[in-house]
Amino acid sequence: MANYKELFQSSMKSNDTEEWIDIYFTRPIGFVFALLWNRLGVHPNVITVLSMFLGAVAGYMFYFTDLRHNLYGVLLLMFANFCDSTDGQMARMTGKKTLIGRMLDGFSGDIWFFCIDFAICMRLMDQNIPLTDIKWGIWIWLLGALAGFLCHSPQSSLSDYYRQIHLYFLKGKEGSELDNYEQQRRIYEQYKASGNLVGELFFYNYANYCKSQEKRTPKFQRFFSHWLKSDLSKEKRESIRQQFLAGSRPLMPHTNTLTFNTRAICIYITCLLNCPWVYFLFEITILQCLYKYMHRKHETMSEMLDMQLSKNDNTLYDD
Repeated sequence: MANYKELFQSSMKSNDTEEWIDIYFTRPIGFVFALLWNRLGVHPNVITVLSMFLGAVAGYMFYFTDLRHNLYGVLLLMFANFCDSTDGQMARMTGKKTLIGRMLDGFSGDIWFFCIDFAICMRLMDQNIPLTDIKWGIWIWLLGALAGFLCHSPQSSLSDYYRQIHLYFLKGKEGSELDNYEQQRRIYEQYKASGNLVGELFFYNYANYCKSQEKRTPKFQRFFSHWLKSDLSKEKRESIRQQFLAGSRPLMPHTNTLTFNTRAICIYITCLLNCPWVYFLFEITILQCLYKYMHRKHETMSEMLDMQLSKNDNTLYDD
């Protein structure tokens, strides 16, 4: 039993960065699947591809307005999420991490939500806007684009960044996937020079992804740069690390809200009630406000801790 618990814990990122629904529902199911598929010799990449297929089909089911198809969509999206959890847990348990796996894992969620958003727009095009006799037409596509590209995408990317930052300060570099633009750009140049098209394509996009995260977090970038260069005593360094974790920890539930579970639950409810346009409005209003709040709190905390660093290690600020 002790070994089982230890193995389960090793398959998770950390309790801080896991939502309760993941800890008590998604991760245990994903862990059982991970043990089973690992025993059968199934590679995590195969499971990631399966999750992409399930998520895409789930999106298609949400095109229909009847209850049966929408329930199929709910179940398929849930299984897609189990598979997405499983591949990550397997990779952490077994060390089976590959470049293709990183590419697929980052791409899978985008596939799900693109298919879902597309299906919802197709579903609503010929329906009337509530309380009017005007059909949604092109307006639902504009609403979907606003929700998906201008809200969902930055919300998810910054949430993932904050989780990786938290894991870095909690577990160190080895327990995090916190990367930076300059590092990833150098790797891209290496793949480009070697003629590896797959690696070149991935790291070009991933470097720009990192750049967009860094561009939106200038105060954290300043603090983190000074943190890496600081020559503080072990006690002072640990004190600032603990302060960062104490300030970051309350924001972790927000990062989870802005990724999958809350968003998926909203899709389930609005599609089953045949008002999926509410999901787009939920993205644009409530989730966007939460995104702004999370971003402001994290930047304010970073600025405060940067000031503490300046008091404790003035050599960093001679320039």
